[in-house]
Amino acid sequence: MTTTHSSLTRSLPARKKLFIFGGDPNAVGTSTQGDVLVNQTADGVDLNRIWDEAATAMQAWNKSRTSLAAILSYPTTNVGDAIAQSIGGDHFEEASEFGEPTGLRAEPDALILGYSLSDFDLASRFSWRFLRSATAQQVKSVIDRALEADNRLVTGAILRRLFDPAEKINEVGHRCYGLYNGDGTVPPSFAGQTFSGSSSHYLISGNANGIDPGDITDLIKQVRSKGFGTTPNSKLLILANPLQGEIIASFRAGVETNGVESQFDFIPARNAPAYLTPNEIVGEQAPGEWSNLPISGSYGPAWLVESRYLPVGYVAVVATGGPNSTINPIGFRQHQNPAYQGLRLLPGSDSRYPLVSSFMQRSFGVGTRYRGAAAVVQVKASGPYEAPEWAWT
Repeated sequence: MTTTHSSLTRSLPARKKLFIFGGDPNAVGTSTQGDVLVNQTADGVDLNRIWDEAATAMQAWNKSRTSLAAILSYPTTNVGDAIAQSIGGDHFEEASEFGEPTGLRAEPDALILGYSLSDFDLASRFSWRFLRSATAQQVKSVIDRALEADNRLVTGAILRRLFDPAEKINEVGHRCYGLYNGDGTVPPSFAGQTFSGSSSHYLISGNANGIDPGDITDLIKQVRSKGFGTTPNSKLLILANPLQGEIIASFRAGVETNGVESQFDFIPARNAPAYLTPNEIVGEQAPGEWSNLPISGSYGPAWLVESRYLPVGYVAVVATGGPNSTINPIGFRQHQNPAYQGLRLLPGSDSRYPLVSSFMQRSFGVGTRYRGAAAVVQVKASGPYEAPEWAWT
């Protein structure tokens, strides 16, 4: 706040007069709304109204992260968590007349999982002459582009964590893992099955011609063998780009695709276009939509979700509890201070012109919570798994 020299030397009666008539002596020298040279766009829309609308849009955006990101992630403010890497596993025992029952204790298979945290920002800058001549739609278009960029940033970070096995270290030294990738971590046993430190949930198809039914079956087995996607509160989803989704939709039980015989029929969802079939569908069809995601159909116990945001040549099977569920595989970390959470709209250095120079800022990070809750296959004839390159993130 700036105080002018004249206000410091003003007589006491004059200062009291200002205060009596509503003038705050501490506000002398502060710019008021009347000082704004440009206060509306060329089509007569007040710039303060646009600013308020933009701030409201930011708030709505924070509540509606993309559906794809939401079913994969769980929001947290922790730098890391000790999370058991299996679902269930405790058992009652028959009571004796004199004995004491076995007590539950902290999970011995809990793994310390870290979440990264980074700051991101983006600026919008207008000259006052531009604002004088621009329409409201031109000004709002910049805000729309910022929202799209934030959508791309957040969704892209969550998807990259799912498809990339590379480990990172966060600011306090916690390891930020990918899925199981043969790094020596031994998955906990489940239902009598034991695993080794070479177990990996990043697979290759072994066939350069495309995805085959065996690839999807292998992914489902990898996830379910670790105890995920087997309980009523979870659902198995096949995530695929439409180029791979089209092939999966052609799978028929007993028919070979790319040299591999299918175990199941792909059944279109209830809202699929009408089709003819000589056979009767046994069981319930998948819904056309689930948690704001379009469902193409089902293959065995899993529903197919197609999205052009997903990389070509890769397919994932994910166990999810729904949007922002605690059993989702990826952690989405935000700052522990609520003031720094979500997408924030900040005014520039000149508060008289909030739209002349304004900033969009977000602080977040990601990390895998359940390393066995998803599995990925790359369509590739041979060699090690390679993380996809993202053109849009």
